[in-house]
Amino acid sequence: MSGLLALLDDVAALAKLAAAQLDDVVVHAAKAGSKAAGVVIDDSAVTPKYVVGLPAARELPIVMKIARGSLFNKLVILLPVALLLSMFLPWLLTPLLMLGGAYLCFEGAEKVMHIFAPETDHGPKPETLDAAHLERQRVAGAIKTDFILSAEIMTIALAAIETDSIWMRAVALAVVAIGITIVVYGSVALLVKADDIGLKLSQIGRLSITRAFGRGIVKSMPTVMAVISAIGTAAMLWVGGSIVIHGLEVLGFGGIAHVVHDVADGVSNALASPGGLVAWLIKATLDGIFGLVLGFLLIPFAIYVFAPIAQVFSRDTSA
Repeated sequence: MSGLLALLDDVAALAKLAAAQLDDVVVHAAKAGSKAAGVVIDDSAVTPKYVVGLPAARELPIVMKIARGSLFNKLVILLPVALLLSMFLPWLLTPLLMLGGAYLCFEGAEKVMHIFAPETDHGPKPETLDAAHLERQRVAGAIKTDFILSAEIMTIALAAIETDSIWMRAVALAVVAIGITIVVYGSVALLVKADDIGLKLSQIGRLSITRAFGRGIVKSMPTVMAVISAIGTAAMLWVGGSIVIHGLEVLGFGGIAHVVHDVADGVSNALASPGGLVAWLIKATLDGIFGLVLGFLLIPFAIYVFAPIAQVFSRDTSA
C-alpha cells in the first residue's frame, strides 16, 4: 500500500510539473504571438487578393491549400532552422530580425507609394489563363509570399521566447505557428466568403432586418478590405521600424531608440499620462515614421540592385 501511495505521489508530482511546463509554454507562445501581431495583420490583409478572379466554389479550397503550405513553411522548414540558429549562431538572430524588419518597412513603404502612384499590372490577366492554371499560379505565389512573412513571424516569436529549454522553445514556436496559421487563414476564409454570406442572407432572410443586414455586409466589404489593408500597412511599418530600432540598440547604436523613448515619455508626461497608452501610441507612431523613411530609402535599392540580381538568378535556374 505504501508503495502504491508513493507511486501516486510521484504521478501527482509529474502531473504538476507537466501542468506548470504547459503553462510556461502557453505564456511564452502568447507573448511571442503578440510580438508578431503586426505581421499577422498584414498576412491576413494580403492573402485574400490571391482568390480574386477565381470561381467562388474554389475560394475555400484555395485558402486551405495556402494554409497547408503555410504550416509546412513554419513547422517543417522555419522552425528547425530557427532552433538551430538559436543553438549554434544566436548572434545571427538580431541581424536576421533586422533584415526582416527592413523588408517589412520596404513592403509598407511600397504600398504607401502605390497609393499615390498606382502600379500598372502588365502580367497575364485572369481571363487569359484557364482556371486550373491560374489557381496553381496563385497558390504558388501565395505560399512564396507566406514564406517571407512566416520567416519574420517565427524570428520575432523566437526572439520573444525567454527560456533556455530547447524543447520548450520548440513547443512554444510550434504553438505560435499553428495558432497564427489558424487565426490568419480562418480570418481570410471569413473575409473571402463574407460577401457570399451577405448575399445569401439578403436573399433568404425571413426578416427584413436580416435581409438588410446581408445587403449591408455586401456593400461594406470593399470598405472593410480597404481598412484591413490600411491597418496591415501601418502595422508593417510600425513593427518593421521598431524591430530595426531595437536591433540597432542591441548592436550598440541606441541613439534613435533613446530619442524615441524620450519623446514618447516627454509627450505622455506633458499630457499627464506617464507610462500609459499615450506613450505607447507616440512610440508606435515614431517607429512607424522611421519605418516609412527606411522603406522609401530601400525602394531604389530593391529596384536597381536586388531586382536585376534576382532576374539573373531566375534566368539561370530556368535555363
